[in-house]
Amino acid sequence: MKLSNAVAFSLVSLPGAMAWGGLGHITTAYIASQFVSNSTEAYLKHLLRSNEPDYMAKVASWADSIRYTKWGRFTSTFHFIDAHDSPPESCNVDFERDCKGTGCVITALANYTEQSLDPSLPPWQRAQAAKFVIHFVGDLHQPLHNEDVARGGNGIHVKWNGRDFNLHHVWDSSIAEKWLGRGKPYPLAEKWSRDLTDKINAGIYSKEKDAWLADLDFSDPIETAMAWSRECNKLVCEYVFPEGPKAIVGQELSGEYYEKAAPMLEKQVARAGYRMAAWLDLIVDEFQKRDASFTGKRPAEDYEEPVDELAEEMEDYIGEL
Repeated sequence: MKLSNAVAFSLVSLPGAMAWGGLGHITTAYIASQFVSNSTEAYLKHLLRSNEPDYMAKVASWADSIRYTKWGRFTSTFHFIDAHDSPPESCNVDFERDCKGTGCVITALANYTEQSLDPSLPPWQRAQAAKFVIHFVGDLHQPLHNEDVARGGNGIHVKWNGRDFNLHHVWDSSIAEKWLGRGKPYPLAEKWSRDLTDKINAGIYSKEKDAWLADLDFSDPIETAMAWSRECNKLVCEYVFPEGPKAIVGQELSGEYYEKAAPMLEKQVARAGYRMAAWLDLIVDEFQKRDASFTGKRPAEDYEEPVDELAEEMEDYIGEL
């Protein structure tokens, strides 16, 4: 049984789905859909069972939704890496030191990339893996998903337009929402993605977009993810905690702080989308090579995702909201 339409639609409205995923994740996926090759687009539309323009965007926050279920709880540490550094004096990420034993965004991207490449896995499992890849590339580009201080800013209380929020929420949602203005997430994200695509193709990012892929090494997903994480973590010292974690507590961030942070966050969204497209192209190219030499047989039921238990759990979860 598939998730009911009501359950599937409601996934985009769950608390976790509207964080960095509300605008950031959806926008990165829209951007990626503008840069993937035709063969990648065709492959992913078939795998994700959608011929719509938002075939990637509508699954970009799925990984945030399932982490709140019993089934998906094991993925809770996959969305970040806890850099045990000391901003603003020192920002650095160390894989051995900072990746939890239960996994982190670095190992998650590597693991689900490999699952995406395995022709012996049923299509539903490779579709799940693709959704995880789409999501975790986005997570790697949010600064506080690459920082340990106060649980990635969740334990630091600040003000935004006079209201109390934690710092992580400000970076997940408030900055982007003010940058774009009010509106429904998907239309806003689509409009933002068009603007950023233009900036990547012929605008302010056009001369640096090639450099965004300089650290991409498909033969080493761990080191590629670490390169992106180290780049993002450096922004913590410069933009997130420019005067240190203690100095930001209780401060109003919707003014000068926002003016400095918003352009950087927009650039991170653009980077994530452009890199996501390149990574997905490499996944599809390599999968097609492996699939051509795969001699195993897939039973018909492998094309149907066994989600009965997940569907019931999601319906119960939504009913409690």
